[in-house]
Amino acid sequence: MDIIEIQTGLIDEDTGQPRYQFDEDALQELMKSIEEVGLLSPIKVRTTENGRYKIIYGNRRYKASKMLGRPTIPCIVSTVTDELEIYLEQIAENLTREGFSPLEEAEAFYKLLNDPKFSSSTKYLSGKLGKPEAYIKNKCDLLKFSNAVKQLIVGGTEIREGKLTEDQLMPLKDLPMEHRDSLALIMARDGMPVSDVKKICSLFKDKDISDGTKSKLLYKSGHDLLETWSVYKHNKAERAKAAETEAPAKQTKTSVKEAVKVTERTIVEELHRLLSAVTVHTPLSVEYTESIERTPAAEREQLVTDVDKLIESLEKQLADWKTLRDAAASS
Repeated sequence: MDIIEIQTGLIDEDTGQPRYQFDEDALQELMKSIEEVGLLSPIKVRTTENGRYKIIYGNRRYKASKMLGRPTIPCIVSTVTDELEIYLEQIAENLTREGFSPLEEAEAFYKLLNDPKFSSSTKYLSGKLGKPEAYIKNKCDLLKFSNAVKQLIVGGTEIREGKLTEDQLMPLKDLPMEHRDSLALIMARDGMPVSDVKKICSLFKDKDISDGTKSKLLYKSGHDLLETWSVYKHNKAERAKAAETEAPAKQTKTSVKEAVKVTERTIVEELHRLLSAVTVHTPLSVEYTESIERTPAAEREQLVTDVDKLIESLEKQLADWKTLRDAAASS
């Protein structure tokens, strides 16, 4: 790949390239570096009409060199003419560079997907750029927000008051427009962490909360909204707990009724069991009476005790069955 020196005055910037935001401080640092050690990486250009060149990538290096008054700049001249391939190369190069903002990425992906000149698919871009399809879709979702919100979007994950990261915006992206942008601005103003944004966002996704109430919530600060979420979640949990307690109570009433039925059925079965076990009464024979006289005194005492126990048990059972009979007769 040949590198040639081209006159700075013959090179034009590509106004349609993906990257258009340049940090002034970073540009000054780059100028200082070029002045001290020279331009370490060439820029890439393509030929245009009248012997001129247009930048494919390297705009910052070109700007810094031009501001330093450098007469020439080292370049790689590309022979690619396909607009889609050139634009993809510009994106791929900028994705490796610091300072390529999330919004610039989003607009570049959107352009590739919707501009008739490109008409690409998410799957195609994913394969060409080595980025998951979800990554591309999430970037494009940033464009749902109003310009007031877009101006606050910054790269990275650091939470700063007055700025918004992608992570802060992702939970909000599917909310209705009347809630989404206002809520995003509140999150930016109060520098709310991503975890808190998700909690607050759940209030606006809750179908049990009316739209009127949600609109009133937008007058609160981020921290007040977080407190509202905490109270609402607690109250909702208490209501759910109360509902769970009520359900077993109803079930217990049903169980008692069933138990009564089971008990009734058991009594009938027990009665039938006893009737089948008890023989028809016949008087004790004389032989039983005579055998008592032949029984030793010690055994006779035990016999008396056992008979007393039998009589006591039979009397108790007799009393229970009489009560049961009376109850059955009166019902």
